[in-house]
Amino acid sequence: MKHSISRRLAAMFAFVALSVFALVGAALYLVLRVQLERHLRESLDDRAQIAHIIVYHGGTPEKWQIVREKLSDMTPRDGTTTYAVTSDDPRYTFGTPVSGMFVKRLSNGYVRLRPDNGGDDMLTTREILPPYGTRPAVALQVAASYAPNEQTLRAFGLSLAALSGLGALGVLLLSFSVTRLGLSPLRRLTREASEIRPDNRSQRLVTRSLPVELDDLAHSFNGALARLDGAYERLESFNADVAHELRTPVTILIGQTEVALTRERPVEELRTLLQSNLEELGRMRTIINDMLFLSRADQGERATGLTAVSLASEAAHTLEFLEIPLEEAQVTARLHGSAFAAVNKALFGRALANLVMNAIEHCAAGASIDVHITPKALGPDDMRWVHIEVVNPGAQIPPDVLAHLFDRFYRAEASRTNSRENHGLGLAIVKAIAEMHGGAVWARSAHGFNTFGFSLSTGRESGTPANTAGSLPAAYPGERGGSAPTGSQGDDASAPSPPTLARQTP
Repeated sequence: MKHSISRRLAAMFAFVALSVFALVGAALYLVLRVQLERHLRESLDDRAQIAHIIVYHGGTPEKWQIVREKLSDMTPRDGTTTYAVTSDDPRYTFGTPVSGMFVKRLSNGYVRLRPDNGGDDMLTTREILPPYGTRPAVALQVAASYAPNEQTLRAFGLSLAALSGLGALGVLLLSFSVTRLGLSPLRRLTREASEIRPDNRSQRLVTRSLPVELDDLAHSFNGALARLDGAYERLESFNADVAHELRTPVTILIGQTEVALTRERPVEELRTLLQSNLEELGRMRTIINDMLFLSRADQGERATGLTAVSLASEAAHTLEFLEIPLEEAQVTARLHGSAFAAVNKALFGRALANLVMNAIEHCAAGASIDVHITPKALGPDDMRWVHIEVVNPGAQIPPDVLAHLFDRFYRAEASRTNSRENHGLGLAIVKAIAEMHGGAVWARSAHGFNTFGFSLSTGRESGTPANTAGSLPAAYPGERGGSAPTGSQGDDASAPSPPTLARQTP
């Protein structure tokens, strides 16, 4: 059974109220007890003084008879106060002294006794009066019963307990009503949250007139909804892009196969068909491998198998690997700068190759591509960084296009030209590799040059990142032909695909 906040808060308030009532009642009970005992002692003092005066002047047997009568008149019928006089002369006595178990000795000679014959405790005081006339020395005892005090305390305690219980019950009922009223904004938020569905996911909780305690919660929830909405939109866009990218090769495969099946074909023509189909299947595998790689990166996977290397040497190997595409495009590449960092060599080579291939696709014949490796000074977080930038001459890229060039499947051209060679994941993979090394990406376009770059974290001032066991898949699987600059992975379906291009469009 689920607990109710209203009931729990009401019960807690009632418990607190009952505790406060009990503490206050106990304090009042103690104060009343002390005050009643003080009044009892003051009353006993008054009676003892009067009895002292009466007994002291009874110096003859005749006067002592008067003393007896006065003491009898002063003794109440309920026995709450008693007087007793004892002496060696039996003529000068009165009453029976109170005797019993000693309970407590108080100041100024007062003693609390518990009578032998039972009954309530008695507060007693005893005084020796010197001889006077023919009367010898006598002992005067005056005793007052605690019965009135105990009755008062008992009635007060019972009344206090009953009132505390009723007060706690009242607090419980009122607290439950007040708590339900106070939690009404929370119930409203719950109702609004339950109304959010996939078809109205843009709906948000209404935060106006919310109490302070719920305002932060509502804003946090709205922020989570906004992030989920953005992720949902990206997922929808991603699904549409994947379907679009896979539809083209699948359509080609189906069309070519259907055409081939319409009549008998010579072996050479079928071999050509199978080779074309193999190319389309390879393209599909490239897309799938790239998506698997990006999926692992989205799940927070970090680069492993880090090795401290010269980035200039690794960049030179990558440019050497891309020598044929550079020659075919009649473009030259120049390397500037150097730095050391702990990186996954395969991933670093892949990121740089994607940027260089992206630059090749958007350079005119005879142009030069510049690769800059620049160590950066310490930042406010004491981290050391290396910036890798690829600069190529080209037309100005609009700012709204620059902001999306690292998005998956992003192409600025509405016509999606050259889509069979480029499926729009190259720069997205660069971004994923940079983030796996703790870095970031950027793009600039100004003065006839376009710059694409990424950063790598090389650790804090005290040292570089430690090498991590294991390694990520190599960057260039062998099925594309040629040798990779840092090794190859073979045909592992989970391995990242060869460099993939993303459009750089003016």
